[in-house]
Formats: sequence, C-alpha cells, structure tokens
Amino acid sequence: MKTLQGPGIFLAQYAGNTAPFDTLPNIARWAASLGFVGVQIPSNDTRLFDLEQAAASKTYCDDIAGMLAEHGLAVTELSTHLQGQLVASHPAYDALFDGFAPPALRGNVVERQAWAVQQLKLAAKASKHFGLTAHATFSGALAWHLFYPWPQRPAGLIEQAFAELGKRWRPILDAFDDAGVDVCFELHPGEDLHDGATFERFLDAVDQHPRANILYDPSHMVLQQLDYLAFIDLYHQRIRAFHVKDAEFRPNGRSGVYGGYQSWIDRPGRFRSLGDGQIDFRSIFSKFAQYGYPGWAVLEWECCIKDAEQGAKEGAAFIREHIIKVTERAFDDFAATGADAAFNRRVLGIDPS
Repeated sequence: MKTLQGPGIFLAQYAGNTAPFDTLPNIARWAASLGFVGVQIPSNDTRLFDLEQAAASKTYCDDIAGMLAEHGLAVTELSTHLQGQLVASHPAYDALFDGFAPPALRGNVVERQAWAVQQLKLAAKASKHFGLTAHATFSGALAWHLFYPWPQRPAGLIEQAFAELGKRWRPILDAFDDAGVDVCFELHPGEDLHDGATFERFLDAVDQHPRANILYDPSHMVLQQLDYLAFIDLYHQRIRAFHVKDAEFRPNGRSGVYGGYQSWIDRPGRFRSLGDGQIDFRSIFSKFAQYGYPGWAVLEWECCIKDAEQGAKEGAAFIREHIIKVTERAFDDFAATGADAAFNRRVLGIDPS
C-alpha cells in the first residue's frame, strides 16, 4: 500500500489575464494559500509555461521547480490535453479543433497533426527534466462520431481506426519510454479512449505498451453510467494519474446520457464541485490506498453552478480530508505469536513431534 500525494490542482481552468491567474508565480502563490501542495501545468498556455524552453533546458525547469518549492509546491504532471486531441482528429471536427493549434497551422490538417506529435515529444523531454513519472493527455478521436452503431458500421471499421490511432501514438509512447514517463490518457467522451473497452483496444493496437496508461477521472464515468469503482479493480495497474472531479447524473423523462444538446446546467449528467455531486470519493481513495496508487490527487474544477475560486478553496480541504495515510502495521499485530517453519508445521499437524 502507498499514501498518495496531494492535494494538487490542475491550472488549466484557472489561468487568465488578470492576477493572480496571469503568471505561474502569481497562480502558485494563490494555490499555496489555499493549501495545495502540487500544480498540474497545462503546457499549451504560454502565460504560465514555455514548453519548447522546458524541453530544451533543464535549467529552465529547475528554476520553475525552485520557484514552486518556495511556495511549498511541486509539479504533479504536465498536460497536453489540447495537443493530444490533435494527434488524431476526424475531419468533421477540424473547424472546431483548429483553435487548439497555432494560428499559422489552422486549416492545414497535415501540419497541425505533425505539430501536435512534436508537442507531445517535447512534453516527454520536459517531463524528464522535471523528474516526473506521469503525463496527462487526450488520445484524440478518429471514430468518436461512430460511437452509436447507426447506420450499421462496416466490418473492420473500428479495428482500422484503432490500428491507425496506435500507429500515430506508438512513436510518442516510445519517446515517453525513453524519458521514463507514463502517458496517462484521460478517458473522456469525445475521445476514442473513453472507457475500459476502448482502452483495451488501444493497448492491443500498441502491443500492450508499458507507457500507455490512464488518467482516472470518475466524473466522466458517471456521465457514461460506468461503474467507476469496479473500473479501479480492473485497471488499477494502469492508473497513473487522477483528476478529482465530482459529477451527478439525474435522468428524467426528457433526456438522459446523451443530454439533448442542452447546456450543462440543464443536462441530466453534469460536473459539480467536490462534495456537491454523487461520487463516492471515500471508496475511491480507499481503493487507491489498497492498490498502492503511486501518484497525485489533482483537483480539476468544472462546475456549472459554483464559482471556481470557491470550488478550489473547498476542493483543497476536501482532497486533504480524503487522503488515507496507509497503515504501517496490521491491526492484529498485538496478538502475534511469533512463528517459524517448525512452529507452522506443528500448528498444521504436519509434524506432531
């Protein structure tokens, strides 16, 4: 068993143009004041971080780590969610996803995809410079628009999609392997990797690559009506990152899992601030302690009701209260009799002498 690290906070939803969210030192000071001890840094946000410089210069990374340490903080992981999305994108979504790429590459799918792959490889080097062991990202999607089998899917179509997805990610996974860092895919609706079944397909496509792992976020499982506790039992060996985010699912006579194209506030499934939803975090943290989860518990705030800063303040305390310091001794040690092989044989009646 192992005591997980935290609380951390994902900075993507907080970065902005006004203090204290406009620079990494400012946002670090703010996060520390709320009780966080780790920050997950979105590598695409140049207000906070320069990915190219981090990949090229360990000194740059050491300076960031030193500045964060002055506030009692560490880097939990780097994130390439937006860049990972562009590793594989179906043409139906090109116009919408163009905003994830630099302006000069928009409208050029080939160059945009090459840029995304390079971004991931830079993130591998930067993660190594920070001494990190996990990285957070999205898989992208070639087949998401086919998730519901109507019209009937042609034979072999999904297999071909995952073969192509594996082909695109294999060199990225190898780059992270060289860096000694796990790639943690956030299983998320809209991605080809969105549940256990699709993750298994992907593992087959990359020959069970040891660096292909999972960012566990139970909120996305609630919205899909997936058993998020049984998921840990099945896949705990591949879970290497953890977004602590709450959610609720309230089906009604008008809409259900698919949401009816409604805004978040009206959807049956919606994200909530920690403690305001339906997720059983006590059981989640217990399972992570049981299985020796080696990473961080990182708050991701996405709530359609509560203010972000209130969510962060409450979230730091919520995570801290749920972290289980694992025991170093068995509860019944007081009754231990002491034993050796000969004693055990007598107890079993194997050697009555």
